Amino acid sequence: MADYIYTMEIRLTPDQQRGVTLVQDIARAAGMNIYLTGGAVRDIISGFPIRDLDFTVQGNPLKLQKELERAGATIAAADDDVKALYLTLPGNVRAEISSARTETYQKVGKPPLIAPATIIEDLRRRDFTVNAMALSLNPGSRGLLMDPFNGAADIETKVLRILHNYAFVEDPSRLIRSVRFAARFKWPLEERTQARFESARENNYIEYIADKAIGHEIEQLAYEDDPLQIIKTLEKENWLKVLNPHWTTAKVDTAGLGQLMKTRQQMSELGYVLDPAPAVLNFLTAKLAEKDIADMRKQIPRKTLVEAWRDLEDNAKALAKRLNGKEAATPSRTWKLLSEERPEMILFLAVTSKQQAVTGKIRNFFTKWRQVQQKVPLLEMTELHITPQMPEYPKIAHEVFMLLLDGKLRSHTEILKFLKPLAPPPPPPPPPPPVKRGRAAKAAAVAAAAAAAVVPVAQATGKKKGKGQPVAVIPAAKSAPVVVKAAPVPPAAKPKAKQAEKKVVAKKPAKAPAKSAARKPAKKKH
Repeated sequence: MADYIYTMEIRLTPDQQRGVTLVQDIARAAGMNIYLTGGAVRDIISGFPIRDLDFTVQGNPLKLQKELERAGATIAAADDDVKALYLTLPGNVRAEISSARTETYQKVGKPPLIAPATIIEDLRRRDFTVNAMALSLNPGSRGLLMDPFNGAADIETKVLRILHNYAFVEDPSRLIRSVRFAARFKWPLEERTQARFESARENNYIEYIADKAIGHEIEQLAYEDDPLQIIKTLEKENWLKVLNPHWTTAKVDTAGLGQLMKTRQQMSELGYVLDPAPAVLNFLTAKLAEKDIADMRKQIPRKTLVEAWRDLEDNAKALAKRLNGKEAATPSRTWKLLSEERPEMILFLAVTSKQQAVTGKIRNFFTKWRQVQQKVPLLEMTELHITPQMPEYPKIAHEVFMLLLDGKLRSHTEILKFLKPLAPPPPPPPPPPPVKRGRAAKAAAVAAAAAAAVVPVAQATGKKKGKGQPVAVIPAAKSAPVVVKAAPVPPAAKPKAKQAEKKVVAKKPAKAPAKSAARKPAKKKH
């Protein structure tokens, strides 16, 4: 079980991971079991780009709407019939939350009877085996893959297989969907599925397709990585006219669509997360009549997509006007303007604008000016210890970048003049070592006293050491010895001192008188 959770986490983008966590926590708080289902699980296992997130809850997802909006999600549409929410999660992540249900078709071309169901029953009502899988997001079973129709094996063999023989009869939109999947994945229909496909086409079951299903298929074209290839394949199978009777590849702005997808890829490589769907629909229907376009917009379920598509050209004209005005008079102002603008508007304007001034500024925004941005931090910033560890660093780096864009920092001197007042103060000196106590402190004091006893006179007085200036060391009780300079001897006294030194001779002790060889004879007493 843990392996699938690990696969999910490494395959989802950071924004998609946060979206899964957000929806999962809100559903749990409402007491609903929740599963990641459908195309999201298919793309996680197959390795294809994960375009959107499909959730299924055992309960009514419409009750989660307020909590989702409080968490930052945008509700694009709500379907009361099937109990489904179409929303955009923070980070521009498209998602759908639907109720686990069964669908019973009593007659071809009629809406099904819908009833609440378990997650396994919900998987049985789906179209293809590769879409009939679910990944549990619930405590105790998190990471459990439910695959009752062995869809993982069909992903391994790269085939599309319907779940039962009446799949195309119950929902004729699956005829269009099978062609779209086959063109996207380059997977063929499984043999039995191909036979059922041909039978449904011969019996013209496509005429029973619902308007809601047509709108869903038109919307899905806008999210394809190669929409032109899908359009061509649908036209070849005669399904494009089902979406609109006047829609052909000749009605598509092929050159504009190709340039749009190329520019989108370049922006994605620069780290932009954008939704090109409104612009894609604009180019796919560029040469259709206004009435046909209006009919398509009515059928698309996501009304936020419809509004973005409708307002696309007007918003692009407004942005072009701002780029030609005072608001973008300098490179730094233009950078600020485009950095705050929606990337979808920049994408569309970069492809459609005919004004050289506008296209030049957008081109510089993506190329030349970003090279200038890479020069920050400058070498001078490092020398002055202006580093990312400073709280003010982002602001300083941005100011430097803006000045570099406008050519106001051209030389080393100008850069230093601007940066020096912003440099941090020098670090404080290290604290003194702690005072030692006990026997070790006494031993250190004795050693310091011995070292101080030999301090030269020049260090003690600040004057040059001269001859005849001995140093007297007067020790203080229980403290470091005090060095005192002896008073110099007057020059006049020096010769006398030398003479006195010469005259002073150690006297030899006087010799004792020599004893007489013979003592005088003592007088005899008579």
